[in-house]
Amino acid sequence: MSTTSRITAAALAAVAGITALAGCGSSGTGGSADAKTVTLVSHDSFNASKSVLAAFEKETGYKVKVLRGGDAGKAVNQAILAKDNPQGDVFFGIDNTLLSRGLNAGLFTSYKAKGLENVPADLQLDKDAHRVTPLDYGDTCVNYDRAYFTQHKLAPPQTFDDLLKPQYKNLLVTENSATSSPGLAFQLGTIATHGEAGWPDYWKKLKANGVEVVDSWEQAYNERFSGSAAGKGKGDKPLVVSYASSPPAEVLGKNPAPKEAPTGVSTGTCFRQIEFGGLLKGAKNEKGGKALLDFLLSKKFQEDMPLQMFVNPARKDAKVPELFTRYGTAIDKPATLAPATITKNRDQWIKQWSSLVLK
Repeated sequence: MSTTSRITAAALAAVAGITALAGCGSSGTGGSADAKTVTLVSHDSFNASKSVLAAFEKETGYKVKVLRGGDAGKAVNQAILAKDNPQGDVFFGIDNTLLSRGLNAGLFTSYKAKGLENVPADLQLDKDAHRVTPLDYGDTCVNYDRAYFTQHKLAPPQTFDDLLKPQYKNLLVTENSATSSPGLAFQLGTIATHGEAGWPDYWKKLKANGVEVVDSWEQAYNERFSGSAAGKGKGDKPLVVSYASSPPAEVLGKNPAPKEAPTGVSTGTCFRQIEFGGLLKGAKNEKGGKALLDFLLSKKFQEDMPLQMFVNPARKDAKVPELFTRYGTAIDKPATLAPATITKNRDQWIKQWSSLVLK
């Protein structure tokens, strides 16, 4: 949940003083340097507690090197371009909106990770071949700045159709479908809601209502959204495409804890994302990569994920922190599309969207 979501490590540091993986990971290029190093390639949102990665290193003897490659869409594209000489051993962060792109490119080697029996069947989209392992899920949704709507005595929008109403003109910022995983998920949500014939007209109306498009989640949330603590309220858009689990990030570290998060979720604008990890074909340290995939699906890592990346763990037996459940929003009926439908139409939909919205 770019992401699959997807509060980035940088945003978390700004919100709650969390440091990135300084001791247990690093940035750079190239795969594992030696048999005792395992390299994880991911999007910018990957984060984990130092103690959790240290536990993996102690248990296995492998040192983890983390290479972050921008938004999930960009990271996937980079991995495909480098597939003949992979940058690392494991890729984390390809989701159901982009999965077929990686699978069709032959990006991964089959491996059935330990603990997969604890993952619900509906998350296992490659359950026959095991080229990828489901690791988390979340819902891309419009978030709103509560203070803005209270100040203007305006009810926040709750559905896709609400966003077309004149009272919300020029209030929404979203991400580019061609460059951003949440941007693409939001587009897919409108397609799931309005159908393959109706979504272009919806976007024409949304464009006429002043939607702003930026390249990445970081730009949208941290720079343009007025409710972002990381952006210190400098943005002027009170509506942003983010995640149902973003509000807890705005509360993390606050003492005393508020009664509610300063941001809310428009529950009728959500699309379900499932995020996967996979052993990269041609990995220099395949043995270490398998051990790392096992660890990413372990309860220790899965229970660390919610407050590090603000996603739901894939394991059904993983405990979720109270802060995450208290301030997050559970989406009972998110919009979805069959993976085969996404595979068949995604590239053409993105081209059509770009023509409609960006020109």
